[in-house]
Amino acid sequence: MFVARVTGSLVSTQKVASMVGYKLLIVEPFRVEPNQRKSLATTGRTFVAVDTLGAGEGDYVLITQGSSARLTPETKNLPIDTVVVGIVDQIHVEQLCLYARESAQ
Repeated sequence: MFVARVTGSLVSTQKVASMVGYKLLIVEPFRVEPNQRKSLATTGRTFVAVDTLGAGEGDYVLITQGSSARLTPETKNLPIDTVVVGIVDQIHVEQLCLYARESAQ
C-alpha cells in the first residue's frame, strides 16, 4: 500500500463494460521526506485509480497496485492496476502529526 493525494479526476466515456459507473481519480503517491522526516514529499509519479469509497480532490488516500488491486469484492473482476482502499484521517511519524484530514478541509 501507498499513501497518495488525489489531484484530480478522469472521465472516460468509452470503456469496457465492467468499468462503467466507476469513478476514476488521478492520484500522486507521497512519502515521508527522508532528511528531516517532518513532512510528506511527492514521489513525482501519478496514477489513475478506481475509487469505490468517495474520495475527493485534496484527500490523502491509501492505494494498492497490481494484482492486489483486484482483491477487493468491488474490484475482483475489473481490469485495473490501482485502487483506493482507504481515505486517510491522520498521518503520524515519530510523535509528529504530518497530516490531519479535519484541519485540511
